[in-house]
Amino acid sequence: MFYEVRSGTVRTYKLLSDGRRLIDAFHFAGDIFGIEVGAEHRFSAEAVDDVSVVAYRRSRLAMASDMDPQFGDRVMAATLRSLERAQSHMLLLGRKTAEEKMATFLLDMADRLSDDEHFDLPMQRADIADHLGLTIETVSRTLTRFARKGLIDLPASSRSVTLCSKAALQRLEV
Repeated sequence: MFYEVRSGTVRTYKLLSDGRRLIDAFHFAGDIFGIEVGAEHRFSAEAVDDVSVVAYRRSRLAMASDMDPQFGDRVMAATLRSLERAQSHMLLLGRKTAEEKMATFLLDMADRLSDDEHFDLPMQRADIADHLGLTIETVSRTLTRFARKGLIDLPASSRSVTLCSKAALQRLEV
């Protein structure tokens, strides 16, 4: 099976043998996920908020693509985007500082969730930490530091984010 998110947010994750959780990706409306080699999925999936998902049989992908070439194109594009995100995530986890990770994450979320610099994060800070390989305290401190520097606006007790200086975040992202 593979899946398409119609609405809401899904996180895909793996529990490590010591109980830690690694979130490999967040999937939003229009995203297709779960296309893997083999009969079993390597990652589990979980709704972050209210979600609507369509499940497709992998065995019928070729037939569905023949009947609807646009569907096949969407699946291929989604697969390539997923590969690109996985490669970027690997670099992020392996070589970036906490500030670089947060800047990259916020810029990616702005790009995926909004047409401007304002967006609401559907996930909690613990999810962000598990995705970025940081502690929740480091995520909170880094967001606070970004807000104090005027890079973002982050209202108290809210998941609402406004990127005030996208250029400065982009410089950190590199």
